[in-house]
Amino acid sequence: MRSVSVQQVVLDDLPAVSRLFDQYRQFQGQPADPTGSEQFLRARIDHGESVLFLARVCGQGMGFAQLYPIYSSVSLKRVFVLNDLFVSDAGRRQGLATALLEAARSYAWSMGASSLRLHVARGNLQAQALYAARGWILDDHFMMYQRFPDD
Repeated sequence: MRSVSVQQVVLDDLPAVSRLFDQYRQFQGQPADPTGSEQFLRARIDHGESVLFLARVCGQGMGFAQLYPIYSSVSLKRVFVLNDLFVSDAGRRQGLATALLEAARSYAWSMGASSLRLHVARGNLQAQALYAARGWILDDHFMMYQRFPDD
């Protein structure tokens, strides 16, 4: 049986989580940028702007999740956005995504959050099935709009 663990990231974990973060960005269609990935995550950690969790199998980093805090004016409480969730090819089908989702849920509730939110690509049916199976509810009330800088 393989030993699986999930812990909140500390600075010593930065090399492992940065490697996975760069793989995630490439999965999302971005060019490889190991240095930029590490700098980005270091800044989030240094400024307390996100919470990262690292999933390990037998001590090796195989997946991560990143939460960003926002606030709800309506509920007067914190909300967390599960912005990034990634499991490497070698870590798939071992329950790591489920373990990362549980770590995110547990952390958010321990911080008194009113909800957890995430966005998933319409075509990512595998992730949609995972989220639904783990109790996440598809929002059919609100639509999301975005605005980008003018070119």
